[in-house]
Amino acid sequence: MNIQQLEYLIAVDKYKHFGKAAQACFITQPTLSAMIQKFEEEIDVKIFDRTSHPIRTTDAGMQIIEQAVRVMDEVMELKNKAHLLNNIVSGKINIGIIPTVSSFLLPNEIFDFLKNHPKIELNVKEMTTENVIKSLKSGEIDAGIISTPYSAAEEFFSDFLYNEELLIYSSKKDLAKEGESYVIPEDIDLSKVWLLEEGNCLRAQAECICKLKENEMGPSNLEFRASSIATLVQMVDKVGGLTIIPEMAIDELTASQKEKVFHFKKPYPIREVSLIYYKPTYKQKLFDELSSFIRESLKSKLIFNTHPQDFVGVKPE
Repeated sequence: MNIQQLEYLIAVDKYKHFGKAAQACFITQPTLSAMIQKFEEEIDVKIFDRTSHPIRTTDAGMQIIEQAVRVMDEVMELKNKAHLLNNIVSGKINIGIIPTVSSFLLPNEIFDFLKNHPKIELNVKEMTTENVIKSLKSGEIDAGIISTPYSAAEEFFSDFLYNEELLIYSSKKDLAKEGESYVIPEDIDLSKVWLLEEGNCLRAQAECICKLKENEMGPSNLEFRASSIATLVQMVDKVGGLTIIPEMAIDELTASQKEKVFHFKKPYPIREVSLIYYKPTYKQKLFDELSSFIRESLKSKLIFNTHPQDFVGVKPE
């Protein structure tokens, strides 16, 4: 019996398929099958029912898998402690990030973080806030980056990352009243607003700011649900109307598009973004490094950090 065999057991239980499990473990299927069969013979317990499709974990096997997961957690904690003693930050983090954050954070701050920490491996998945919560509870991911506070995430530890302003992106370059540089929420034409699909926290925040409703733009036979901010920007450019974008999206806009960005009237609405996870955890050092890096990287980039008195938070739900 060895640690590799436990890894293979957990992989087969997860994927319910020997081929997919072998691929995830970077070994051949015959090798994985042989190692698991040897393990079953050694402990004299049938862990998997190979006659079913997909493969089923037996009742006795489920108890073995549960113990194997606990053992692997202890092994990872042991490795992490050893790295700390050697002052080495390394390990793997499975993390879920909401799409309205990942598209801006991933190619910038997170990529830079990995360059500075080559011994840390990140497995990143884009997920809605609801799926981040579900995946954390099931153990599929170690942490999530979402907009906070969020009532369903109260059981998790929340590590603040940054605040960013929520802005208006409009096809009208004269959206603000004459002589003003801001827009009053009550003055917005609610029939000309593009929103993200249900399940995105930015949609809920947009609705909260000025009681927005689904748009009535475009052809009458078009039912449209956007899943990304980039798509919303394109719809405003092509069809007209307006949408709500986070401050970090501005860097992705062209010079002419930046002229279509407007502030709301003070206090400016902001959203808070945090890293959430169960605590205590043996990956605490990795989370601390990631959180600290993102906070420091964005400290001089976001307006809130220089004039916090001008902002008010908007809850995602």
